[in-house]
Amino acid sequence: MSNTPVFPSASLLGYPRIGRRRELKKAIEAFWAGKIDEAALDTAAKEIQLVAARRLSDLGLNEAAAIPGTFSYYDQVLDATTHIGAVPARFGDLRNAAGELDINAYFTLARGTGEQQPLEMTKWFDTNYHYLVPEIGPETNFSLTSNRIVEQFEFAKSNGFITRPYLLGPVTYLLLSKASDGAPAGFSPLSRLEDVLPVYAELLALLAAAGASWVQLDEPALVADQDVPLTEIQAAVARSYEVLTSAAERPAILVSTPFGALSELLPTLAASNIEALHIDAFKGAVPSAQELALLAGKTVVAGVVDGHNIWRNDLAVSAAKLDALKAAGVAVTVSTSTSTQHVPHDVDEETTLSTELRSWLAFADQKVAEVVTLSAHLVDPASSAAAIAEASAVIASRATAAGVQRPEVRARLAALTPASFNRSAFAVREAAQDTALNLPPLPTTTIGSFPQTSEIRSARARANKGVITNGDYEQLMKDEIKRVVNLQEELGFDVLVHGEPERNDMVQYFAENLEGFDVTVHGWVQSYGSRCTRPSILWGDVTREKAITVDWAEYAQSLTNKPMKGMLTGPVTILAWSFVRDDQPLGDTANQVGLALRDEIADLEAAGIKIIQVDEPALRELLPLRRTDQAAYLDWSVNSFRLATAGAVDGTQIHTHLCYSEFGVIIDAIDGLDADVTSIEAARSRMDVVNDLEAHGFGRGVGPGVYDIHSPRVPGQAEVTELLGTAVKHVPARQLWVNPDCGLKTRGYAETEESLRNLVQATREVRAQLV
Repeated sequence: MSNTPVFPSASLLGYPRIGRRRELKKAIEAFWAGKIDEAALDTAAKEIQLVAARRLSDLGLNEAAAIPGTFSYYDQVLDATTHIGAVPARFGDLRNAAGELDINAYFTLARGTGEQQPLEMTKWFDTNYHYLVPEIGPETNFSLTSNRIVEQFEFAKSNGFITRPYLLGPVTYLLLSKASDGAPAGFSPLSRLEDVLPVYAELLALLAAAGASWVQLDEPALVADQDVPLTEIQAAVARSYEVLTSAAERPAILVSTPFGALSELLPTLAASNIEALHIDAFKGAVPSAQELALLAGKTVVAGVVDGHNIWRNDLAVSAAKLDALKAAGVAVTVSTSTSTQHVPHDVDEETTLSTELRSWLAFADQKVAEVVTLSAHLVDPASSAAAIAEASAVIASRATAAGVQRPEVRARLAALTPASFNRSAFAVREAAQDTALNLPPLPTTTIGSFPQTSEIRSARARANKGVITNGDYEQLMKDEIKRVVNLQEELGFDVLVHGEPERNDMVQYFAENLEGFDVTVHGWVQSYGSRCTRPSILWGDVTREKAITVDWAEYAQSLTNKPMKGMLTGPVTILAWSFVRDDQPLGDTANQVGLALRDEIADLEAAGIKIIQVDEPALRELLPLRRTDQAAYLDWSVNSFRLATAGAVDGTQIHTHLCYSEFGVIIDAIDGLDADVTSIEAARSRMDVVNDLEAHGFGRGVGPGVYDIHSPRVPGQAEVTELLGTAVKHVPARQLWVNPDCGLKTRGYAETEESLRNLVQATREVRAQLV
C-alpha cells in the first residue's frame, strides 16, 4: 500500500480483557442466567473496552494504533470462527435473520446445546489459556457473518482512541483447526485457505473504510512445529500475505508471532509485502544479521518484554537487544513478546504482598511502563538510564533475598539417587492393590472437586475476614464433606472423594501451605471463556512445614467403608498454573515441589488412605513448541512426578489426571509417569483418545472421561453408554475406569447429580453387557 502509516514506537500485543475486577465474567454469566439482556451485556463490554483504552493511553500508549483491539467476549479463535462463518454442520444454521452469527450463536458454539456438544477445547500453545477448536471440512461454507471487530474499532474511535484491530491470522486459524466429522480421511483444514482468504480481505476492507490505519494478524502457529510439512506452511504463508497485501483497500498489516522464534518461516514473511513483523525477542533469539537484512523496508516490532510471566524485565538486556536491531539498520519499535492477557492487571493493587516481592514483579500495567521506557531508550539512551539502572539493582538484590535459596532444600535434592524415582514393577503393585481394594469391573469415581456453592465461598470469605472462627469454618467444611460423601454413596460410586470444599483453587491451596510461594488478591487471569484463575507466585525454594491435606482426607474416610482418594496437585501443574521463578531451571523447581508432595503422600498413607491422586492436567501445557526441545522437558517433568510418588508402598494406588491435551503427542510421557490409574479428558473429543491408547498398548488403569464438565449440558445415560462402548472396543475392560473429564467445582449441584446418576447407570449397563 502507498503512504504506509508509521507504526507506534511503543505498543502491546494484547491486554487483559476480562476486566480489572472480572466485570466481563460477571456480565456474561448474568446474561447466560437470563438476569440481563443483550443490550446490558453490550454496555458492560463497551465499558471494559473504554476503561482499558483510557488506562493504556494514560500509561503512555497514546500514538495511533498503539492500543491493541484484543477484546473478546470469550475467545479469540471463536471470534475468527464467527467472523468467517465456519459453523460445523452439526449445529445447523445458527445465523439470524440478517445472516449474522450473533452473540447467541457465538455462545452456542462455546457452550453447546442439549443436543450438541460445544466445540472442543484445548491449550493455547504453552499457556494456561484454552481456545475453542474450529471444525473445518470440505463442506464448510465461509462468508462474512460478523463485523464485531469493526464495531469495536468504531466504538473506540468514537471515544477518541484509534486502536489496532486484532484477528487470528488465516494460516494459524487453519493449522489450529481440526477436520470436521464428515471430512474424508487425511483431510487438512489448511487446504481451504483459498476459500478463507477472500473473507479476511473483506474484513480488512471494512476496517480500512472505518479508519483503521493498522491491523494485527496473529500467527503464533508459525513458531511451533506442526504435523503439516514445512513446505506447505511456507506456501500457505506466502499465498496468504500475497492475497491480503494485494487488497485494494486495507490497513497496514502487522503480523505478530509470539511464543518463540520464527526460524525457517522468517524469510517467507520477510519476502511478503506486509508492513510490520513482530518477533518474540524475549523467548526467541534476536534474528541474525542476514535475517535482519531481509526485513529492510519493514518495521520490526521487537517483543523484548515478557508478556507471559510476571517478573520485572531486565531492561539492560532488553536495551542491548534493541541496540543490536537498531545497529543492523532496521526500523524497530518496542512491544511485548506475547499478549499480556496472560498476566494480571496491576501489581500496585497487591498490597498484601511484601514491598520487596512487589519490587520484583511487573504485571500488565508495569509491562506497559517497561515498553515505554525501552522505546525512549531507542530515541535517547540517556533518558532511560536511571530506570535501567534501577531494574538491574532490583534484580541483583532478588538473588540474595531470604528464602530464595534454602541450603537444606538444595542438600536434599543433591542427595537423590536413581532409586528415588522408581516404584516396584506395575504387576507387583497391581496384585497388592487388587487385594487391598477389591473393586468391581469399570470402577466409578470422580476427579476430585464437587461444586463450590455460594455458601462455601461465603464461608471462606467470612473466615478470611475473621467474621467466623477457624473452628466454625472447619465445621462448615466438614458438613459439606459429609454431604458429598453421602451423595456419592447414594449414587453408587465405587471410589469416593471428599469434594475439596476447603480449597479455593487446586494450585493456590498448596501455594498457601508451602514455603516459597505467595498469593495475590486481584491477580486474576483468564483461563477460558468466563473462567478466571489467580496464579500463585513461586519465588523461592519450596518446603512443606506440615501436612496439608491429611486431616480432611482422614475425616472423609471415617464417613465411609469405600476407598477415599487423597487429592494432591502434581509438581508440573503447580508450576504451570503459577508464575514461576525464572532464576533457575524449571526441573530443579519441579523437584523441590515433588519432594514436598512425597512427604504429603507418606503422611496420607500413614493415615490409612489407600488411593492417592496426584493431578497433572497441565503436563502437556508446558511442552516446548519445537520438537528438538521436547525430550528434555518430558524428562524433568515426568521425573518430578515420579519423585513425588515413588515413595508410595505397593498397595497404595497412585492415580493421576490430565485434561485438554493432544494426548497422542505425549503418550510415552504419560506412560512414563508410571501411575497406576490415569484419568483423561475424552468426552468433548468424543473418545478420540482411546485410539492413541490402543495404538500405544497402554497397559495400566485408565479412565477416559465420559462427562464434559466444561459445559452446562447434562449427558444422557445413552450418550455415556455409547462413549463407554467405544472405550471398551479399544481398551481392555479390566483397565477401564469411569469418571467425568475433570473436577466438578465449576458446575451446579442439580446438573452434577443428574449427570453423575446417568454415569453410574450407564456403567451398570455396560458391566452387564461385559458379563
